[in-house]
Amino acid sequence: MIEKFKTLFVVKSSLISLYIALTIPIPFLSSDKLKIASIIFFFLGLYLITSLTSDFVEIDEKKIYYKTSFPSNLFGKKNWEIFWRDIKLIKSLPTSQGSKVFYLTLNNDENYLVPQRIKNLEKLVNLITKKTNDNVDAKQINYLTPLWTYKLLTALSVLMIFGEIVFLIFKYYQD
Repeated sequence: MIEKFKTLFVVKSSLISLYIALTIPIPFLSSDKLKIASIIFFFLGLYLITSLTSDFVEIDEKKIYYKTSFPSNLFGKKNWEIFWRDIKLIKSLPTSQGSKVFYLTLNNDENYLVPQRIKNLEKLVNLITKKTNDNVDAKQINYLTPLWTYKLLTALSVLMIFGEIVFLIFKYYQD
């Protein structure tokens, strides 16, 4: 049976709402010559940010897979698959923000970053421990940043969007 772990909705929505908040005014404020181009680039960017946040992990009896979209591949995020028997240990490294990232270290000493922004991370951690016959302790893996930070970013982005809409209504109403 294949289990799939998608990117957390709160992560995806925070990044998409921030993108919209930062770019939606551009088509309205650009000159007439650039309006169509700015609208096209807005939708292209929206497609890219949605694609870049659509990565996921799959697990079956033999392997763990990390799957990315085509745009993610273009930006350097690569698909990978690892046999459970090849995982030697989980290595943690500190980030400059004070949290930790985790790597699956293989028997040949290759390292693969463990995705930490996915739904049901605790279930994934338990499956990694189980599938490696308890040889690898994955219990130390947790979310990269607290989930409230994504919720706050979403709320602030939505407030920005609301403010921009109000501004544009008043701007065009006065003209």
